[in-house]
Amino acid sequence: MDCNGKFLDLTRPVAMGILNLTPDSFYDGGYYSGMNSILRQTEKMIREGASIIDMGAISTRPGSLEFPEQMELERLLKPFRELRQNYPSVILSIDTYRSEVARIMIEEGADMINDISGGTFDREMIRLVSKHQIPFAVMHIKGTPLNMQVDPVYSDVVYEVKEFLRQQVKLLTESGHKKILIDPGFGFGKTLSNNYELLNNLHRFKDIGYPILAGVSRKSMINKVLSTQPENALNGTTVINTIALLKGVNILRVHDVREAVQAIRLVEYYQQHER
Repeated sequence: MDCNGKFLDLTRPVAMGILNLTPDSFYDGGYYSGMNSILRQTEKMIREGASIIDMGAISTRPGSLEFPEQMELERLLKPFRELRQNYPSVILSIDTYRSEVARIMIEEGADMINDISGGTFDREMIRLVSKHQIPFAVMHIKGTPLNMQVDPVYSDVVYEVKEFLRQQVKLLTESGHKKILIDPGFGFGKTLSNNYELLNNLHRFKDIGYPILAGVSRKSMINKVLSTQPENALNGTTVINTIALLKGVNILRVHDVREAVQAIRLVEYYQQHER
């Protein structure tokens, strides 16, 4: 996949490293508030094998409030410019659902847009990414970050999430855009049971025809089962990532790149010996 002149090889799974520039993310909020810590963490993730660095400047954890657009940009611009200068060949993704933020960051040199709403929170987003022909990750969410975990209900979660993704892909392709990733949105308006039903049926999303991105890193779908907290949920994350890989996921969005890359290597080696 062409990412603003950089090639993303998805013939094998890859890791997308999470770089949260917020003080209030559910796991690593406030960890990377200074430029030195941002550069160190980025260098660490690249060294460990991240193919993409996903930069986010607003928290979308359950119950989070909407954040002013200007403050999102202020958090993004300086770190992005530093990373673009220091790592010109690395694919930098922007995690935003606002088309104006996306537009400015694309002009700054962003290589991908990752939208938790799949283009539904800001209807201009699909036109924008289509105009610029920039890779776009379409995620499913039920509700908004503020209310998404307030009793989400589905008749058939796999069918409904899949149909949403199909519809958004259709809007994109009708706009002439084909650089698309799909993400079922683990934890975004889903119960614990919904999350595991989606995990068990990830292979059914492959017939949409686009690479699958999964973000389960240190989330409550792990902690609720194991009685862990985000800070000690790495082992559980690796287990769920491994299942996702066996179900055909192409991109793992993770806080811990080294362990994700190790899971990818082991699953690949295992699959080479399948009969």
